[in-house]
Amino acid sequence: MEAEIDKVLRAKLRRRGGPKLAAPSLAEAVDGCTRLIAAHVGRPFEVRNPRWFHGGASKIQMAFELVWDDATSGEPPQALVLRMDPPASIVETSRLREFEILRAVRGVVPVPECHWVDPDGTHLHSPGLIYGYVPGVAKPTKHQAAQVTGVGTRFGPDLRATLGPDFVDQLAAIHRLDVAAMGEIPGFEPVAPGSNASIIRQVNWWRRVWEEDRLEDFPLVNVAAQWLVANAPRLDHVSVVHGDYRTGNFLFDEASGRITALLDWELSVLGDRHQDLSWASGRHLGHLAEDGKTFLLGGLLPLGEFFARYEESSGLSVDPKRLKYFDIFNSYIAVVHMLGTAPRVADGATHQDVVVGWLSMIGHPIAEQLRRYLEEVL
Repeated sequence: MEAEIDKVLRAKLRRRGGPKLAAPSLAEAVDGCTRLIAAHVGRPFEVRNPRWFHGGASKIQMAFELVWDDATSGEPPQALVLRMDPPASIVETSRLREFEILRAVRGVVPVPECHWVDPDGTHLHSPGLIYGYVPGVAKPTKHQAAQVTGVGTRFGPDLRATLGPDFVDQLAAIHRLDVAAMGEIPGFEPVAPGSNASIIRQVNWWRRVWEEDRLEDFPLVNVAAQWLVANAPRLDHVSVVHGDYRTGNFLFDEASGRITALLDWELSVLGDRHQDLSWASGRHLGHLAEDGKTFLLGGLLPLGEFFARYEESSGLSVDPKRLKYFDIFNSYIAVVHMLGTAPRVADGATHQDVVVGWLSMIGHPIAEQLRRYLEEVL
């Protein structure tokens, strides 16, 4: 697997072998944040108005204002967000990789501006990064509320008309990005067209997580991992893959119906665009339209319209065979998350223990989905 991922997983096991950790207090988060900023700037400043961001199942987030104390600067307060690892997470990922990919895609798609990263938790309570605050909402204020983590969000016809196409076009822009021209991203290992090493590394990544986190045997996971390695497709085009591109992971402006920020890049990889296409179109992330018949991907637009617009916007093809492969892969990693890691961390080791407990419950229907997919190909 990739060296940076190996580093993260080793750190997870070291924490597990020591005393049980607690999430930081607000004061501790402010102190760490102050140390991180001070290590990078040579000006007097103050961290003001800190408050927790609630929501999300994997990371601790604190909003605050950075006030420059230079007597003559005249600069307004800067709205920022601290994103930091909790003591345990449903997905253990690298803040360095997230920082690098956010910087690489900024200017191509709307993302927060990244300022500083503490990849090893030298200054903060745990590894974390600081980026700019972006206004917007994650779900409409006038329609039925979503379930946990964006599932079942209902936007209504008016918002769908603008937000749906924007959702597709932003994904197309990510996948069109010239990876070779992105600059230095040392947290990611090189990927080449014609190779299937990238997806095999991912299968190995999540199989290792399964072996380290699971509380009981579940042979279907091993069957899936073996099939995924044996049938790993070779890349026809190297893309930045968001890894969790879906409703709930973007902010938007309700007045314009436009996306203001794409969030949660922690699972990003360099690989096959079909990984994002398959994940975004998952049945558990959408719902039926008002006619009771048409499935709306992510609650935004019909599947056929999604794929047709994606091909037109990206200039890249959608291969049904690759989609099927990544349907299996995405179900596989979801089972690892829900039935392997979630039950282990839901005992209070995370700030979102209730959310993670709910996620562990939905692992069983996803496992049944994985079984059906494998039955079709075996």
